[in-house]
Amino acid sequence: MFETRLKDAASRVQVHLDAVIGAMGDLPVVQAMSYASAGGKRLRAFLVMESARLHGIAAEQAVWAAASVEALHAYSLVHDDLPCMDDDDLRRGLPTVHVKWDQATAVLAGDALQTLAFELLSREEAAADPLVRADLVLRMARAVGAEGMVKGQALDIAAETADTPLTLEQITELQAGKTGALIEWSACAGAVLAGADTKALSIYAQKLGLAFQIWDDVLDVEGDAETVGKAVGKDADAGKATFVSLLGLPAAKSRAETLVKEACDALDCYGGEAETLRQAARFVISRHS
Repeated sequence: MFETRLKDAASRVQVHLDAVIGAMGDLPVVQAMSYASAGGKRLRAFLVMESARLHGIAAEQAVWAAASVEALHAYSLVHDDLPCMDDDDLRRGLPTVHVKWDQATAVLAGDALQTLAFELLSREEAAADPLVRADLVLRMARAVGAEGMVKGQALDIAAETADTPLTLEQITELQAGKTGALIEWSACAGAVLAGADTKALSIYAQKLGLAFQIWDDVLDVEGDAETVGKAVGKDADAGKATFVSLLGLPAAKSRAETLVKEACDALDCYGGEAETLRQAARFVISRHS
């Protein structure tokens, strides 16, 4: 069930983004936007679509928020890959945007994808009630700005030149912003669209987001570039503190498994209707890329 709905979400979002971006013309920056927003697991889009389904929101409406978060995520990856950030040449098994085009085009494409995300949320098709749209936009801004994703990235960059490695508490705070905030927004979006309580989905997403990042650190040790789709082993080579370096590989895996169980338990109020979300949590620590 999970894999089917994950593929369905990915397909819906890809069609949606292709249509929206395709209408912008054929400038190199638009080509780069399309290139950057193609492919990937689309886990965030799935979380939006599935949380919307739980609350009776039609897929035709939810796809606007799902496409928004994927556009935002694509922007973050384009900028994250730049030489001034993580300096990666490979993303999803393909050359990164600044490698395929140039750094200026990558910066502009990332900027345009970020603003596109907010445009999609602001459209009436995303939610008829303007207060709901405003709530989605406000939550997104907080999730990805200086209190969320940007904060996490800033802490990550600062850690690279710090005199001492990050502690477990510090790296948990870093990842709560860099990875977890956008995952939490995605999982809560359906409840926001329906005007429902977001508490259970928020707890689920916080556990899921941390498990996701721990497993990324595991893959950086155990994975290979061809399977993962990007360079591996960079954190260890740079001497960066990770969940694996701080906990050890077995304990990191065990911690991720515990977080997934806690994430699943948080969904008890939804009963069997949330089984696909539970499967998604289990997928996070079984993936190879």
